[in-house]
Amino acid sequence: MHLITLKPWSETDILETVENSLKIKNHPEKYRHIVGGKSLCLLFQKTSTRTRCAGEIGITQLGGHAHYLDWRTTNFALADLSDEMRVLSAYVDIILARFLKHAELVEAAAAATVPVINGCCDRYHPTQALGDLMTIQEHLGRLEGVKLCFIGVHNNVCNSLIAAGMKVGVEVTVVAPEINPAAVDKELWEQASRKGLYKPIDTDTTSLESSLEKAIAESDIVYTDTWVDMEFFTDPAFDKERKRRLEKMMPYQLNAELLKGHECRVMHCLPAHHGYEISGELVNDARSIIFEQSENRLHSMKAIFLKLLAES
Repeated sequence: MHLITLKPWSETDILETVENSLKIKNHPEKYRHIVGGKSLCLLFQKTSTRTRCAGEIGITQLGGHAHYLDWRTTNFALADLSDEMRVLSAYVDIILARFLKHAELVEAAAAATVPVINGCCDRYHPTQALGDLMTIQEHLGRLEGVKLCFIGVHNNVCNSLIAAGMKVGVEVTVVAPEINPAAVDKELWEQASRKGLYKPIDTDTTSLESSLEKAIAESDIVYTDTWVDMEFFTDPAFDKERKRRLEKMMPYQLNAELLKGHECRVMHCLPAHHGYEISGELVNDARSIIFEQSENRLHSMKAIFLKLLAES
């Protein structure tokens, strides 16, 4: 069993993982050494803080050990991907892969003989969504019926929130004037729409002020993410597109004025660009659960490891 996207996971799969995440957080002593020396490989093509730490520290706290591989220092960049994945599978018990392209991740998982976890690609970020559900459950005491509004650029995180929400009854409203091309997944969107759990707001036909005000007023959670993927933010070749996006997206910034009078919780998967998609003031606002959300990546990652290792 892999975790490449949450689309094939059942409601039970997701809810049990969320429940186990909370158990692990509240009773860590019960889970020490539980994996009995299992090995995790982190195979990363892109930078990471939370996903890498959650993987390395998480497996260690469970009694296993981790080995980090920077793609650029291995033969993965030179050799056949499937061959290298078969070799890696012979060394470790589980692989956490952070790839730039979803298609390559699918190819890698198909060749692997151990569970592969998608630690982020350009289409999905399922480990983030599971940590987010854990955080919502922890703060609101429920998932079903929760209303979450994602404001910004429709990206991999947004897709995984939709996929997760569709299974457990979280309604995801999306206010996004931009969609990352790699994140287009019409099948997912249509399926969630049919269930009434994905509601895109057409920013071309609805006034910005009224659409944002209505969406926020009706939401329990307001969520945003970077407008430019991390690997492009400082890339000179992406400079023109970055400037265009920042100029277009500034009216969608989460800030104290936009959320004035609203009691919704604020979430961001981090890292955040203060003054762009979210103000620094709001990151540290009393309504912000951003840093609890970040911490929960560790506990939810442990639950993912335990589930996949048990299924393998």
